Amino acid sequence: MPPDHQPSHDHDHGHDHSHSTFPSSVQGTRPLRIGIGGPVGSGKTALTAALCRLLANELSMVVVTNDIFTTEDAEALRRMAVLPDNRIVPVETGACPHTAIRDDISANLDAVERLEALHAPVDLTLIESGGDNLTAIFSRALVDRQIFVIDVAGGDKVPRKGGPGVTTADLLVINKTDLAPLVNADLSVMDRDAKIRRGDLPICFTSLVQPAGASAVAEWVRAQIAAWTS
Repeated sequence: MPPDHQPSHDHDHGHDHSHSTFPSSVQGTRPLRIGIGGPVGSGKTALTAALCRLLANELSMVVVTNDIFTTEDAEALRRMAVLPDNRIVPVETGACPHTAIRDDISANLDAVERLEALHAPVDLTLIESGGDNLTAIFSRALVDRQIFVIDVAGGDKVPRKGGPGVTTADLLVINKTDLAPLVNADLSVMDRDAKIRRGDLPICFTSLVQPAGASAVAEWVRAQIAAWTS
């Protein structure tokens, strides 16, 4: 396991990260929009809730969640009272979640724009995808930054499998490090393989069952907002 769980990006394997440049036409003129994706059960809702708890006192935030036929994730966030209920809006995708965050973003974009207008000024909008596979990345027309969440319970082979979510997301979160001894997962192997796949893009190891489990991710978000508003 890395000595700490801070995002690491001190390695360069020649990847082109020009896609991460903020569009000059919108930078700073609206809230920063961050998408949170990943497979079912990886901890997307837990991460969204943790970020709300850590950042809501300093930032104006809204959240859009995606589920296929339910509003379960939005209801879970409301039960946890991480934000006022009217700052959390669900989208029922009606199909695989990636279709609504990548292929036809209209439902999400409408929900995002309505929320941002209702609660203006907003600093940060989080868009949580429904659980999908390693290819479930967001359209860059919908979000400015992407966090992709995988978990240790799937085994230390997951980063090695790659896929657009693992290889191209602006931040890769490897969650549930507390389970590593129970599933015989080697965190150093996950770290090595993720770095090979991601080049100099950052990686963060988390255990969201811990009170400060998302602190490093929150610091990364603060840095993105600082860059966005500068």
